[in-house]
Amino acid sequence: MSRSRGVRVVAGIAGVLVSLFGTAVLVPVSAGAAASGSGPVDVLSAGSLQTLMQDQVGPAFAKATGYTLNNTSMGSTAIANGIKGGTLQGDVFISASPSVNTSLQGAANGNWVSWYATFGSSPLVLGYNPSSRFSHSLRTKAWYDVVDQPGFLLGRTDPTTDPKGVLAVTALDEASRAHHIEALKSLASSTSNVFPETSLVGELQAGQLDAGFFYGVEAAAAQLKTVPLTGTKLAGLYTITILNRALHEPAAESFVTFLLGSEGRKILEANGIVAIVPPKVSGSSAVPHGLAKSLSR
Repeated sequence: MSRSRGVRVVAGIAGVLVSLFGTAVLVPVSAGAAASGSGPVDVLSAGSLQTLMQDQVGPAFAKATGYTLNNTSMGSTAIANGIKGGTLQGDVFISASPSVNTSLQGAANGNWVSWYATFGSSPLVLGYNPSSRFSHSLRTKAWYDVVDQPGFLLGRTDPTTDPKGVLAVTALDEASRAHHIEALKSLASSTSNVFPETSLVGELQAGQLDAGFFYGVEAAAAQLKTVPLTGTKLAGLYTITILNRALHEPAAESFVTFLLGSEGRKILEANGIVAIVPPKVSGSSAVPHGLAKSLSR
């Protein structure tokens, strides 16, 4: 049989198989062809990363790998509670606090997390509305001398569901003690200025707030005006892990590799996340073999 006739016969058999079973037959591709993934990866990310994930990371990841990012963002602690409670399912978990991962470790917590990598940090800042009547004061005075003024609307997140809410309360309490401003302590304990993490940016942009506590990364992604929290060195520490029993593990490994690789790191750094190189790996077991290289550079 000639080579060309043999190729036709193989192709004919493949066509019969497709017609019978509705399944394509895999044939070898040339060594130079680029492999491309397909299908989703479900990422549960800290609310401060919502805009960044949707507008920048997701499209870049899809272009580079072929996989589709399905991102759900909310407070890191709320995500962990949802995972344990069975109301949230995902492949990858990105938290804004390393300690949140421990609530998912061990048999008592469902053994959802065996390892996690701390890959970057972003400072806590005060984002403000440039149309606010207090904007000039925020630009020219120390933040703690402005936010306690009558009529000032200051937003933050709930410390019980979001690590950033814990840091905001810490910033207010520290400034209250350092500068003897009792009103700041009252702001730290008030619940009237607490909003879900994913809606705080919108509240500020809509003019419902004069200012709010944000991480630098979410302020950069949303193009918010900010002033530093003079006198504090508070920051969010971002971690990433692949959840045990992930439904899309190959896509999850591809996502972690992308985010911690050169292209993902450029996106993160351009939006105010300071990379930790190499990422700091913690946990009770080794990372998957396919991620060893990504987590060592």
